Amino acid sequence: MRSFLSLFVFLFAAAVSAISTSGNRLLVILDDVADKENYSQFLGDLESRGFQISFENPKSESLALFHLGERSYDHVILFPTRSKGLGPNLTPNILVDFMNADGNVLVTLSSGVSAPSSLVSLLSELDIQLPTDRTGLVVDHFNYDTTSAADKHDVLVLPRPSPIRPDVKDYFGEGIGKDAVLAFPRGVGAALGASELLTPIIRAPRTAYSYNPKEQTEVVDDLFAAGEQLSLVSAFQARNSARFTLVGSAEMLQDKWFDAEVSQADGKKATKTFNREFAKRVSGWTFNEIGVVRVNWIEHHLDEAGATNESNPGIYRIKNDVKYTISLSEYSWTTWTPFTVPTDDALQLEFSMLSPFHRLALQADAAHGSDSAAAYSATFKLPDQHGIFNFKINHKRPLLSNVEEKNTVSVRHMAHDEWPRSFVITGAWPWIAGVGVTVAGWVGFCALWMYSAPVDGKGGVKKTQ
Repeated sequence: MRSFLSLFVFLFAAAVSAISTSGNRLLVILDDVADKENYSQFLGDLESRGFQISFENPKSESLALFHLGERSYDHVILFPTRSKGLGPNLTPNILVDFMNADGNVLVTLSSGVSAPSSLVSLLSELDIQLPTDRTGLVVDHFNYDTTSAADKHDVLVLPRPSPIRPDVKDYFGEGIGKDAVLAFPRGVGAALGASELLTPIIRAPRTAYSYNPKEQTEVVDDLFAAGEQLSLVSAFQARNSARFTLVGSAEMLQDKWFDAEVSQADGKKATKTFNREFAKRVSGWTFNEIGVVRVNWIEHHLDEAGATNESNPGIYRIKNDVKYTISLSEYSWTTWTPFTVPTDDALQLEFSMLSPFHRLALQADAAHGSDSAAAYSATFKLPDQHGIFNFKINHKRPLLSNVEEKNTVSVRHMAHDEWPRSFVITGAWPWIAGVGVTVAGWVGFCALWMYSAPVDGKGGVKKTQ
């Protein structure tokens, strides 16, 4: 009976545990806890995926992201707040420390609520700029919902997102029909800097622009940004793979826009939005449910006939043939799957000392792969240089957690009995021939000198008085 109960408890714990690879403790910041009713489906989806949600007011005295130097939560969601600041427990420094401790943050904005100054400072640290008034509204007079925004054109109807580059995986639009649309109601657009850590998930259409709705003028003279300069949903991944997502419209996560019907200005029939699926994917990426790469094992060994094939030795000899293999898996919602490298990209290995001596593209190794992992390998000859070297992989791509692996080995010079014999080296043959000719000439000279008879003295020249 006790074993049955233990098994039941184990299965129940497995069923309610979050599918995130970094924990299930989620903190939601709201001005009023009653506002969570507006996001009941979004929050319900998170709970169904195993997250343990706690609700707090930004000014709550009991709010603390750390306890005794450790994270109290694994993830944080910040909904729009009317406070000018986020309080002493959510300062930019604390939020940055939270991300440095591998915490993930999802921030939402609204054009009707001015962003707190501390949040603006945090975004500036991440090279994300908001309109100077902090209440910029994105409008589009060509791509809007004719039902809910017939006058103001502030509910944008957007196509499914697409990757920024061919080598970037499509986490947010894959599997969604080409005719599917996304509603972006009354949102704020941000301008992204040149940081390699930033990735725009959704850019504004070319006909969209951002302006201050408080300025009641017929002509907008000073635009914050327009067209694809505006990023409506942005992703930031730190060097430690902590994730930060900025959603410009908190309203797009509300129940009324999940599976709502919108009518575009081009006269097409009403279409249901995929806001609910998009919200799942955005939160899933932010909270490490997708796009997480894991290194299962690394192996390097000699690739020579007669070698002992010792795995991961600490020392090699110059000019050895070596094989390097790495096994990688990618987490996708509930399971680990083989990590595949796009055809337009490459997983590279560096064999370096102070600078790389080799930079090689790893190739798929089906012999070491499995249903949950993919193996990549490369075979190469070590350089003719002894010293301390590193097998190094530094794979950093947008929307994928970073892969940084370094294995240090020593490379020694050849021992005295390991050098090849002179007659094996074809370049030494002239030298060997020269030595042979010299020795043969000397032996011939000695033989000629030793066996030559002296000249007879009687036959010599007669002396005269």
